[in-house]
This record gives sequence, structure tokens and C-alpha cells, in this order.
Amino acid sequence: MSVNSARLDVVSTVNKETPVAAVRVQQLRKVYGGDRQAVTALAGVDAAFQRGTFTAVMGPSGSGKSTLLQTAAGLDRPTSGLVWVGDTELSRLSETKLTKLRRSEIGFVFQAFNLVGALTVRENITLPLRLSGKRADPLWTRQIVDRVGLTERLSHRPSELSGGQQQRVAIARALATRPEVIFCDEPTGALDTQTAGEVLALLRSVVDEAGQTVIMVTHDPVAASYADRVMVLADGRIVHDMPQPGAARIAEHLATLGRRPQPTQEG
Repeated sequence: MSVNSARLDVVSTVNKETPVAAVRVQQLRKVYGGDRQAVTALAGVDAAFQRGTFTAVMGPSGSGKSTLLQTAAGLDRPTSGLVWVGDTELSRLSETKLTKLRRSEIGFVFQAFNLVGALTVRENITLPLRLSGKRADPLWTRQIVDRVGLTERLSHRPSELSGGQQQRVAIARALATRPEVIFCDEPTGALDTQTAGEVLALLRSVVDEAGQTVIMVTHDPVAASYADRVMVLADGRIVHDMPQPGAARIAEHLATLGRRPQPTQEG
């Protein structure tokens, strides 16, 4: 066997044994504006989010956490750097192909819910499937509706629901296409404590029971305690990346950000 063949065999073995991350970003930079008005939201972030895990992304206002979520989900293009969803690198995709990938592989739960007021709960949940020209699987839809506790609300419109119920609809909509990854931007920010706990337990269950991947931006240490991993950003860089240490230690890490020297901002 030649040396080159041996190397190929090693690479092939490694590729087979090493699982592809659900999402991976490499040297991700996002700069808004130009010249003296430029604001660097992300300053060269490297991170991988493995399949079947729950990651909480935290940091002070302006740290880049929501920008990281939006660029990793393909909702915004980075200034430079690379984003992979599974084994697909997003910068190579046209807008049409990127839209198709988001509809099939990605679910996004917005803090403001982003429900369509003229549609019923059932219609909002199945909207991504209709937009992609696919028929809803009745069994899967029923399972999702049961999981989020909306069986008695399917004919209601968003204006007839509480904030917690609207958030459940948004989560059900994100699950409808059976996406590989679910991104959540402050999903409990507008909810009371009890409803927030129910939403977080639901997100935890889709990881534990369905093997999906959840990446959640949150400011709340209690919400972050539901995750497997906590990533803390400051000035567009990762300053902490750790297994879930508990709400008290998460709060301590966040508190230190105001007392530690901050990294020099690029751009």
C-alpha cells in the first residue's frame, strides 16, 4: 500500500468515526456599518454544536449572541467566516437553496413569536410545510400538538391565546418539519415563571426524546440550567464555554464580565 493510500484510509476511518456536528462555525465575523461607524458583533467565533445536545448562549447586551444565532441559522450572512449545518456549508448556497435548507433542516423560535394573525393555530403550525410544498404528516402533527398542549386550541387564532400558548405554537411550528436544529431567541423572555418552565421542559424533551439539537439565546441563568452546555459571549467573542454548571455558577460567570478586562475588539 502506498503512503498516499494509507493516508486516505486514515482520513476515511476518521470521517466515519467522527460524527458531523449539527452546526459548526469557523472564524465567524459580522461587522455592521463601515469606517469609523463600524460595529463588530462577532469577532472570529469558532464553535461546534453536536447533534442531540442543548446549548444555552448567554452574554450581556451587545455581546453578539443573537447575531451568532441568526448567522448560524442562515437568517443573516456573516461578513466573513464559514457556517455548516450538518455537512452543508452555507456560503456556497444561493438564496433559493438557503431558503429550502432553512425550511427542511432548521427551526427558529422567535422571541416575538412571529405568528400569522389571520391563521389558526393548526395553520400556523403547518405553514412551513405548505411553503415548501409538502403535505403535513397527520400523525406527526398530532404528536407535536399533544406535546405542546394545544389540542383544544387548534381552531383558535393567535389573538385568542395567552403569551405562553403563542410561544408553544411557535415551538410546534419549528418542530413541524422535523428539523435537525432548533434555534431559539429568548424563548422565555416574555413569559411568566411557570409558563417559562413548561416551555424549557418542552425544549429539553425534544433533545432527550427526539435527539434534536437546540441552540438557545437567553439572559436567564435558570433557563440556561436546562441546557447541557453554556456558552458565554462578550464583545463578539466566546469568553466561557462549559458543561452546564448550575444556575448559581452561571450567574457568577455573568457577573464577572463586568469586572474583568474585556478582549480587544476587532474591526
